[in-house]
Amino acid sequence: MKLNAGILTEKLAETKAFYTGNLGFGVTFENEFYLLMHTPNHQAELSFLLPNHPTQQPFFHPPFKGQGMYLTIEVEDVDAMYNDLKQKGVDIKVELRDEPWGDRHFAIEDPNGIGIDIVTYSAPQE
Repeated sequence: MKLNAGILTEKLAETKAFYTGNLGFGVTFENEFYLLMHTPNHQAELSFLLPNHPTQQPFFHPPFKGQGMYLTIEVEDVDAMYNDLKQKGVDIKVELRDEPWGDRHFAIEDPNGIGIDIVTYSAPQE
């Protein structure tokens, strides 16, 4: 089984620029109403669909309203990613921090209002 999360958005160009320029995603496929992107290691994909497109069934017409969704991206070096995004001027929504359950992470927001938690996991502190 393979999962591809999809978001309906008017912001296809902004979304493509954000994910390619800031997070190193690649474009698997795109046309005038659909954008399929992949993580740098091709382990996961994320798609974006233009709302209300006549080729799509009405069930896939309403746009995402920008609340109630987040993505988690696990990286090997969260500190390096944090510093890279800071240098690029990306707005950090949750500053880099360590959690008692072992996460070291920070959060940013994509052009659609989706929170992105960027994390490196480690064993919890005793």
